[in-house]
Amino acid sequence: MSDDRTSPGIGARRRFDSVQVDRIVIAIDELLRSVEAPRVADVWTSREIDGALVDVLDPVDADDLTRALLAAFPAPPRSGPVAAFVADLPAAPRVVVPELRVSAPVFEVRQVEDIAALAGWLNMSLEELEWFTASGRRSRRLKPALRHYRVSRIPKRDGGYRIIEAPKERLATAQRKILDQILTGLPPHPAAHGFVRGRSITSFAAKHALHDTVVRVDLRRCFEHVTYPRVRAVFAAIGYAPAVAAYLGSLCTTTIAVDDEALVDPHHAALLRERHLPQGSPTSPALLNLVLRRLDFRVAGYADKHHITYTRYGDDLAFSGDQIEIGRLLWFVERVAAAEGFVVHRRKTRIMHDHQRQQLAGLVVNRGVRAGRAEFDALKALLHNAIRDGAHSQNRERHPDFRAHVYGRIDWLSTGSPQRRERLRTMAAQVAWDR
Repeated sequence: MSDDRTSPGIGARRRFDSVQVDRIVIAIDELLRSVEAPRVADVWTSREIDGALVDVLDPVDADDLTRALLAAFPAPPRSGPVAAFVADLPAAPRVVVPELRVSAPVFEVRQVEDIAALAGWLNMSLEELEWFTASGRRSRRLKPALRHYRVSRIPKRDGGYRIIEAPKERLATAQRKILDQILTGLPPHPAAHGFVRGRSITSFAAKHALHDTVVRVDLRRCFEHVTYPRVRAVFAAIGYAPAVAAYLGSLCTTTIAVDDEALVDPHHAALLRERHLPQGSPTSPALLNLVLRRLDFRVAGYADKHHITYTRYGDDLAFSGDQIEIGRLLWFVERVAAAEGFVVHRRKTRIMHDHQRQQLAGLVVNRGVRAGRAEFDALKALLHNAIRDGAHSQNRERHPDFRAHVYGRIDWLSTGSPQRRERLRTMAAQVAWDR
């Protein structure tokens, strides 16, 4: 990160070269200009400064420089003093305040003492680790072959689209290790049912059966709102040393490439330009649950006080009860979501009374939990046609293992109805899957 630029008459190596100094000063100027003058002190905080610097520096340098700037400038400074201060920082020793150098996790998770141990555990050299945690403007302009993620756009059933950022195999392997040996050992809030072992969409919906009123609230672009500083904070809270937490946070977040921005609208692109949780990464669902843990505590506390049942599956929040003050509930949820850095998608809020179909995540909960009739009829028609014309004629979406896909749909649509399962499986057994 440093170069051989020296101070006159001293010959000391400096930490940042002239290009880096310019980028740092620009990032700080943009941060301070992002609010009106009377509120400029509000953004001169560790979280905001680090968030601005992480786009132009690697995570460790961003952390170190944030602490150094706050120590040198308790109040927001002008550009000139910042430029002079940063340009004069020596390359050695590193610019840090005293801190723990060895990790001390407080949970039963993988021990990772330092950066060298992290690289060894992930079967990487230190140079490879730096490459996989690359951030900033340079990484956004790499050619597709050199990027760590494949980006695709998938339409949603209810309109709109979902951006999938899937890591390539080498990074995905590292992320699965992080998931299996670190994140699965951390407890989400009891209200979280998505991506949690022993819980499912069925357990998410079942708690809301047989209630007068069911309310569903959606958090808009939830993964994109979970930025690198929040992910790094999760690993720091586990007990990993600051540098280890920074590298783990970088391994689990990404930023969209410049030419992939054409896949999304400008507002969405602005979110994706920040390092964020990628949908499609093995670690993202577990990290989302951990970041939302405080929101879950706050919302669950309100729900318990007002005799309301609350569960969450990913970005879907569900509430039910017999005497819900709906306006007050929605006001509270929006306030908490905003305070936690998320946005409620108002157009997707659903208020369902017992004389209406009460549906959560595709399951109807009016009189128990079962899949909707229309989807059952559609699958029954597909099986009927497959029996007559062969399975290949019905595989219009080109699933690589169509038989497994269909049996998965049977299990899903048979939720709460053994009769449906028996009927659909009897039909599936008559299908010629090889033609």
